[in-house]
Amino acid sequence: MRESKIRKLIKLVEESDIEELEVSSWGRKVRITKRLPRQNNPANLESKDVIQIPVEEKMRMHQEKELEKKITEPKDKDHLIPIKSPMVGTFYRAPAPDAKPYVDLNQMITVGQVVCIIEAMKLMNEIESEVAGRVTKILVENGKPVEYGQALILIEPA
Repeated sequence: MRESKIRKLIKLVEESDIEELEVSSWGRKVRITKRLPRQNNPANLESKDVIQIPVEEKMRMHQEKELEKKITEPKDKDHLIPIKSPMVGTFYRAPAPDAKPYVDLNQMITVGQVVCIIEAMKLMNEIESEVAGRVTKILVENGKPVEYGQALILIEPA
Protein backbone atom coordinates (compact mmCIF):
# COMPACT_ATOMS: atom_id res chain seq x y z
CA MET A 1 0.00 0.00 0.00
CA ARG A 2 1.34 3.41 -0.91
CA GLU A 3 2.55 5.85 1.71
CA SER A 4 0.11 8.51 0.50
CA LYS A 5 -2.83 6.15 1.03
CA ILE A 6 -1.56 5.26 4.52
CA ARG A 7 -1.25 8.98 5.34
CA LYS A 8 -4.89 9.50 4.26
CA LEU A 9 -5.98 6.63 6.50
CA ILE A 10 -4.03 8.11 9.42
CA LYS A 11 -5.72 11.46 8.88
CA LEU A 12 -9.10 9.73 8.81
CA VAL A 13 -8.41 8.07 12.17
CA GLU A 14 -7.05 11.30 13.68
CA GLU A 15 -10.08 13.34 12.65
CA SER A 16 -12.69 10.82 13.72
CA ASP A 17 -13.87 9.17 16.93
CA ILE A 18 -12.73 5.72 15.87
CA GLU A 19 -9.89 4.18 17.87
CA GLU A 20 -8.77 1.57 15.34
CA LEU A 21 -8.91 1.06 11.58
CA GLU A 22 -7.77 -2.02 9.66
CA VAL A 23 -7.61 -2.10 5.86
CA SER A 24 -6.67 -5.04 3.65
CA SER A 25 -5.47 -4.54 0.10
CA TRP A 26 -3.78 -7.03 -2.20
CA GLY A 27 -3.01 -9.44 0.61
CA ARG A 28 -1.48 -6.74 2.84
CA LYS A 29 -3.03 -5.43 6.03
CA VAL A 30 -2.57 -2.04 7.63
CA ARG A 31 -3.93 -1.44 11.12
CA ILE A 32 -3.93 2.06 12.57
CA THR A 33 -4.76 2.46 16.24
CA LYS A 34 -5.19 5.60 18.24
CA ARG A 35 -3.65 5.13 21.69
CA LEU A 36 -5.58 6.92 24.35
CA PRO A 37 -3.86 7.93 27.63
CA ARG A 38 -6.05 5.50 29.66
CA GLN A 39 -5.42 2.57 27.36
CA ASN A 40 -2.83 0.08 28.65
CA ASN A 41 -3.46 -2.77 26.22
CA PRO A 42 -0.33 -3.98 24.41
CA ALA A 43 -0.62 -4.11 20.63
CA ASN A 44 -0.92 -7.56 19.11
CA LEU A 45 1.03 -7.96 15.89
CA GLU A 46 -0.08 -11.22 14.31
CA SER A 47 1.99 -10.97 11.13
CA LYS A 48 4.81 -8.95 9.64
CA ASP A 49 2.34 -7.29 7.21
CA VAL A 50 0.48 -5.43 9.99
CA ILE A 51 1.78 -1.94 10.67
CA GLN A 52 0.88 0.05 13.77
CA ILE A 53 1.74 3.72 13.88
CA PRO A 54 1.67 5.49 17.27
CA VAL A 55 -0.18 8.80 17.58
CA GLU A 56 3.13 10.61 18.23
CA GLU A 57 4.49 9.36 14.90
CA LYS A 58 1.30 10.42 13.13
CA MET A 59 1.60 13.88 14.67
CA ARG A 60 5.22 14.17 13.55
CA MET A 61 4.29 13.09 10.01
CA HIS A 62 1.47 15.65 9.98
CA GLN A 63 3.82 18.43 11.15
CA GLU A 64 6.36 17.51 8.45
CA LYS A 65 3.63 17.61 5.82
CA GLU A 66 2.47 21.05 6.98
CA LEU A 67 6.07 22.35 6.90
CA GLU A 68 6.51 20.97 3.40
CA LYS A 69 3.33 22.76 2.31
CA LYS A 70 4.60 26.08 3.68
CA ILE A 71 7.91 25.69 1.85
CA THR A 72 6.38 24.83 -1.53
CA GLU A 73 3.40 27.22 -1.54
CA PRO A 74 3.73 30.58 -3.26
CA LYS A 75 4.30 33.40 -0.75
CA ASP A 76 1.49 35.69 -1.94
CA LYS A 77 -1.29 33.41 -3.08
CA ASP A 78 -4.18 35.81 -2.43
CA HIS A 79 -4.25 36.83 -6.08
CA LEU A 80 -4.01 33.26 -7.44
CA ILE A 81 -7.15 31.72 -8.94
CA PRO A 82 -7.73 27.98 -8.52
CA ILE A 83 -9.09 25.76 -11.25
CA LYS A 84 -11.35 23.41 -9.30
CA SER A 85 -12.59 19.93 -10.07
CA PRO A 86 -16.22 19.97 -11.20
CA MET A 87 -16.65 16.32 -10.20
CA VAL A 88 -15.25 13.37 -8.30
CA GLY A 89 -12.82 11.34 -10.38
CA THR A 90 -9.19 10.72 -11.30
CA PHE A 91 -6.91 13.61 -12.34
CA TYR A 92 -4.77 13.27 -15.46
CA ARG A 93 -2.36 15.94 -16.77
CA ALA A 94 -2.17 14.49 -20.30
CA PRO A 95 -4.56 12.84 -22.78
CA ALA A 96 -2.50 9.61 -22.74
CA PRO A 97 0.26 8.14 -20.54
CA ASP A 98 2.95 8.79 -23.17
CA ALA A 99 1.58 12.18 -24.30
CA LYS A 100 2.80 15.66 -23.38
CA PRO A 101 0.90 17.28 -20.44
CA TYR A 102 -1.77 19.84 -21.31
CA VAL A 103 -0.02 22.48 -19.17
CA ASP A 104 3.29 22.88 -17.34
CA LEU A 105 4.46 25.19 -14.58
CA ASN A 106 4.95 28.83 -15.61
CA GLN A 107 3.09 28.22 -18.89
CA MET A 108 0.74 30.95 -20.09
CA ILE A 109 -2.81 29.72 -20.73
CA THR A 110 -5.92 31.24 -22.30
CA VAL A 111 -9.62 31.13 -21.43
CA GLY A 112 -11.12 27.87 -22.70
CA GLN A 113 -7.78 26.06 -22.94
CA VAL A 114 -7.88 22.43 -21.74
CA VAL A 115 -5.66 22.12 -18.66
CA CYS A 116 -6.34 18.52 -17.55
CA ILE A 117 -8.73 15.57 -17.69
CA ILE A 118 -10.92 14.18 -14.91
CA GLU A 119 -11.90 10.56 -15.49
CA ALA A 120 -15.27 9.72 -13.96
CA MET A 121 -17.03 6.42 -14.59
CA LYS A 122 -14.72 5.61 -17.54
CA LEU A 123 -15.54 8.95 -19.20
CA MET A 124 -12.72 11.41 -19.87
CA ASN A 125 -13.87 14.96 -19.08
CA GLU A 126 -11.67 17.79 -20.36
CA ILE A 127 -11.35 20.63 -17.85
CA GLU A 128 -10.97 24.06 -19.40
CA SER A 129 -9.55 27.19 -17.85
CA GLU A 130 -12.02 29.96 -17.06
CA VAL A 131 -9.19 32.50 -16.71
CA ALA A 132 -6.16 33.52 -18.75
CA GLY A 133 -2.83 33.66 -16.97
CA ARG A 134 0.27 31.76 -15.84
CA VAL A 135 0.23 28.31 -14.24
CA THR A 136 1.91 28.78 -10.85
CA LYS A 137 1.25 25.43 -9.21
CA ILE A 138 -0.20 22.04 -10.07
CA LEU A 139 -1.73 20.82 -6.82
CA VAL A 140 -2.60 17.21 -7.73
CA GLU A 141 -0.34 14.38 -8.82
CA ASN A 142 -1.11 12.65 -12.10
CA GLY A 143 -3.40 9.64 -11.63
CA LYS A 144 -4.58 10.66 -8.15
CA PRO A 145 -8.25 10.79 -7.09
CA VAL A 146 -9.88 14.20 -6.69
CA GLU A 147 -13.01 15.41 -4.93
CA TYR A 148 -15.72 17.78 -6.15
CA GLY A 149 -14.55 21.37 -5.70
CA GLN A 150 -10.93 20.41 -4.98
CA ALA A 151 -8.37 22.90 -6.32
CA LEU A 152 -6.34 21.29 -9.11
CA ILE A 153 -4.20 24.10 -10.51
CA LEU A 154 -3.38 27.65 -9.36
CA ILE A 155 -3.37 30.39 -11.99
CA GLU A 156 -1.87 33.87 -11.71
CA PRO A 157 -4.24 36.01 -13.81
CA ALA A 158 -2.71 37.88 -16.75
